[in-house]
Amino acid sequence: MSPPPVQLAVVPRHKDADDATGAPLLRLVPTPKPAPPPVAGPVFRHPPYVRRRKLGEILIDSGAVGPADLARALLAQRSLSCRLGDALVAEAVLAPTDLARALGQQYGMGLADPAPVDCPAADALARKLPVELCLRHKAIPWHRVGGTTLIAIADPAELEALQDRIPADLHPYRFATLPERAIHDRIGAVYGGTLARAAECRVPNALSCRGLNSRRGAAVLALPMVLLLAATFAAPIQTLCLLIFGAIALAAANVFLRLAAFLAHRRTTVPAFVSARSHIRADRSLPRISVVVPLHNEPDIAAPLTRRLSQLDYPRALLEVALVVEAGDTATRDALSTADLPPWMRVIAVPEGQPRTKPRAMNYALPLLSGDVIGIYDAEDAPAPDQLRCIAARFAAAPARVACLQGCLDYYNPTRNWMARCFTIEYAGWFRQMLPGIARLGLVVPLGGTTVFFRRFALEKVGAWDAHNVTEDADLGIRLARMGYRTEIVPTTTLEEANAAPLGWVKQRSRWMKGYLLTWAVHARDPVGLWRDLGSKRFFAFHLQFLGAVINAALAPLLWSLLFLAAGLSHGITAWVPPAGITGIAIGLTALTALNLGLIAAGCHASHHRRLRRWVPTMIAYAPLATLAVAKALFEVVSCPFHWDKTAHGQHGGAAAAATTDIHVLQGALAAGVDRASARASLRQAG
Repeated sequence: MSPPPVQLAVVPRHKDADDATGAPLLRLVPTPKPAPPPVAGPVFRHPPYVRRRKLGEILIDSGAVGPADLARALLAQRSLSCRLGDALVAEAVLAPTDLARALGQQYGMGLADPAPVDCPAADALARKLPVELCLRHKAIPWHRVGGTTLIAIADPAELEALQDRIPADLHPYRFATLPERAIHDRIGAVYGGTLARAAECRVPNALSCRGLNSRRGAAVLALPMVLLLAATFAAPIQTLCLLIFGAIALAAANVFLRLAAFLAHRRTTVPAFVSARSHIRADRSLPRISVVVPLHNEPDIAAPLTRRLSQLDYPRALLEVALVVEAGDTATRDALSTADLPPWMRVIAVPEGQPRTKPRAMNYALPLLSGDVIGIYDAEDAPAPDQLRCIAARFAAAPARVACLQGCLDYYNPTRNWMARCFTIEYAGWFRQMLPGIARLGLVVPLGGTTVFFRRFALEKVGAWDAHNVTEDADLGIRLARMGYRTEIVPTTTLEEANAAPLGWVKQRSRWMKGYLLTWAVHARDPVGLWRDLGSKRFFAFHLQFLGAVINAALAPLLWSLLFLAAGLSHGITAWVPPAGITGIAIGLTALTALNLGLIAAGCHASHHRRLRRWVPTMIAYAPLATLAVAKALFEVVSCPFHWDKTAHGQHGGAAAAATTDIHVLQGALAAGVDRASARASLRQAG
């Protein structure tokens, strides 16, 4: 016997509820068993033994498509294992309304009026079908005519599964077809508030930042600060020395973690991913991929984004791109409305709510997506054309516990200024050395916010994204690891815009540091459970990766103060540490710095990064910016823990200004191993 159907219900917040936001909670409750329809009310039930006309025949007879277009679509249907209608609509051969009309003829029903009745009575009627059923079967009550409820449905093949779950107060009813997008728009209009509240609290309270508050955070931060001040007044020299030795130990631990990742990465010369590339063209086994692109106050970058994503080499019938925009972001929505979006792209408007963050917007969009694989891109991204095929191939070859694939990031403005060069150098080591090494060591992989792909079932099982976490990507990586899933780093590249302004860099990095600190606080609330989920090795590495990164940047000024000794100036440490100890500290710090710079240079091993190696020594001057970012992050943990400091895109010679052909020449250079400057020279010679 199949389990009883369930529906999402909004219940008032009880005084003992586990939701600290005070918002109504969504619970899964059993759907009442439907009563049989009244005899007097005609209900459409197509007998299973009646032969239906083929969809292609109906389309040809109606003149909606020509024989040549139909033949190509039938070939695509067989090679991709997709539906004929999807193949026709994706290639812009058939309008969605014409497809809905033809499906209605095939199943003996009509086409509903695309314009819904906009009145409270129509909304109340639509809400009688639970939102969970509306989303699962892509159907919603449209209006009532002559005592009969007309239910709009996108795919009549869902009739048999839906009919027995329709509540009794919608009887008698009949079905009519409508395009899927129109039904989703109606679901958003009727259930937008419910879905938005669900998006705010998908992650359990014990694993979410929403349980944290600024007062408690202030108290937690104030206690060690008070103890530190008291120790400083009581024994200033001893406190200074202990802090310096702690900073040295923490810096050494971070450098040796980077060294371990480097060695682990070097031990495996040919990733398992490469062997899967031979299956990239096996179109019949390709999954349906839904790509989410969150946009916020980016009207200038919307049109170039659609052009770049159109370069993706993936069957359009199996691709869905959702441009997710806040409902109040009228500038971006207006820009998208004037853009010539292909049929496989659509705009999803997120209702107003709090917190207004990227993860909340993605949580809202997730139930409206149809893909088996969910991917994320940022607004300025230029992914490699074969990237989705590479992702599909690796997921096909990997075991089911590999739930996430993280691609690499590179930058198309690395020589704009010194900061852009350092930013590119830093990320070359992070994505091409550090993250692959961490993954092969079996440690927790802090995900990036873009070019990351998930198996949908795993993403939903862990609760998707934490709407209150400003580093939702890193937090999601931890929750995946705690539930036994693995993350792999795949050698496919997306070009982005390097942050080339000091103020913008500090704002962006402070958000990351704040998110790391909050993520650590959330998962460290239950250290025993965290240890049990991660094991000893990953448990200690987690603390070093998240809390250690913040403390390391915060204590860095103490290490810089030792430069006074090199200049012959006095320093408090000399009162406690003998000259031999000072010499040892100097030698140790010099060795750590040299080792760290050597590992950074090793991360620039790709041909288009080698010219940046001469800038590696200047990373010593780049690092202090992280201390400013930590100071800002600590202040915001107390004052505004959920504030999302948005990174401005298209400000540094980025996607909005760059020529599309130029970006793809650079992308081709990455794939072929050609020097970036040579690629640009070839482009200039070509005219």
